[in-house]
Amino acid sequence: MSIVPTKILVATDGSKDANLAVGVAVDLSERTGAELHVVHAWQDLRPGALPAMAMDEYSQAYEQWKREAGELLEEEAERLSSAGGTVAGAHLREGRPADEIAALAQKLEVGLVVVGSRGAGPVKRLVTGSVSEGVVNLAPCPVLVVRGGAGAWPPSTVVVGDDSSTEAKRAGELAAGIGKVFDARVLLVRVYHLQITYETERASSIRISEVLSESVQMSSHKLLEVGDESLEKRATELESILGRRPQVKVAVGDPVALIQEVAEEAEEPTLVAAGSRGLGSIRRFTLGSTSTALLRTASGPVLIVPPFVNAL
Repeated sequence: MSIVPTKILVATDGSKDANLAVGVAVDLSERTGAELHVVHAWQDLRPGALPAMAMDEYSQAYEQWKREAGELLEEEAERLSSAGGTVAGAHLREGRPADEIAALAQKLEVGLVVVGSRGAGPVKRLVTGSVSEGVVNLAPCPVLVVRGGAGAWPPSTVVVGDDSSTEAKRAGELAAGIGKVFDARVLLVRVYHLQITYETERASSIRISEVLSESVQMSSHKLLEVGDESLEKRATELESILGRRPQVKVAVGDPVALIQEVAEEAEEPTLVAAGSRGLGSIRRFTLGSTSTALLRTASGPVLIVPPFVNAL
């Protein structure tokens, strides 16, 4: 069993990070046989933002900007081809980049969008800007945010943040599929963010400390025991995709810090994957908004899978 995207959309603006994204998209397309599309989304400067420019001057400038955007897209499509990729479609979109990229992903029914972590193209008014987070929030499919430089890809290790949610399950499946493509080891990590509450205001601070300490120890032990059993079941499910059994790690603490720690311990190119939100059965113990924090702080590529996705 193999789960990999059959259609990939890569967003570009000519920036350094976008060029990295293009390289990753070509690599994935070549290895999986996925159909490859490229998009450049540009946003013009409206007349209201240019009070000193007459309408006819604006019209001429608009046509020039549109032409430059088209030229940039052609150059990027050629870059894809020269890198070994076969471009099924080159798409020029005008409007807010995150909106346009997500809308095109929906229209094309792609299984994966690949973007750089930030945009800073050579033509400032044509750049996509820092749109990766916006694409993650809007796209109807998994989004791979590329960062960390050329040495961060391909991944030798894939770390999956799992919280028992549907999104995390899908993230694990896709991550396992990618892991198989690159013969990477896969680690499933479940981190419980324990929260203890108490209601009495009369207990002494010493007694409160004793109660909390005892509760934390008991809760942590139980969570680790139950979590380990649950995660082993998830590992069994992913074994059929990966071809071998993923490693598992269950811990109590700060999810973002611990997932990053596991990723950094690998000391090799590592892809971090997670669902876009955690909605497990015990809400105070779920991954929660960890995916957003990972997207902002991870040093390497991050794969985020939303609740409802296009078919891969």
